[in-house]
Amino acid sequence: MTLSLEWIDEREGGAGQREEQWMEALEKLLAIAGRKEEVERGIVTLTLTDDEGIRELNRQYRDLDKPTDVLSFSLLEGEQADIRYEDEYESSAEGEESWEDDDKAGDPFSDLLGDIVISVPRAEAQAAEYGHSFERELGFLFVHGFLHLLGYDHGDEEEERLMFAKQEEVLREAGLVR
Repeated sequence: MTLSLEWIDEREGGAGQREEQWMEALEKLLAIAGRKEEVERGIVTLTLTDDEGIRELNRQYRDLDKPTDVLSFSLLEGEQADIRYEDEYESSAEGEESWEDDDKAGDPFSDLLGDIVISVPRAEAQAAEYGHSFERELGFLFVHGFLHLLGYDHGDEEEERLMFAKQEEVLREAGLVR
């Protein structure tokens, strides 16, 4: 298994050709960030939503009743790290041989790194506010969310400096500069 991106578009009207192009760019960013962080395998789920959708999640999970630009829900840390598939997992004999880690065999969720949720309208507004492309802003938010999935935070100045430097390095390598 490799590092892969799955995505959902919850916005009214859903995804179109433009979003397909975004996903190609985000898959490239995921590959770059994964290589730099030595993450060789896993699944990241990205949900594109609107301000109301992300506001509801922000209220429900962070007690902040306002929209934000990006939220991350890691399955590698905190309480959610203990979530496991409890039912017996049925597979054929040949499927059982494909598991590389016997401790994770039978756990179809073991490769999930977590979920990233991005408000597309918020990303569009911030791109205009900061004077750079929408693609750069979307990439910034995605890499930011991915680093949160891996446990990075920006609770103090040193953590913020480290996290933002890592983000900029990935974006620069992908050609998404300000």
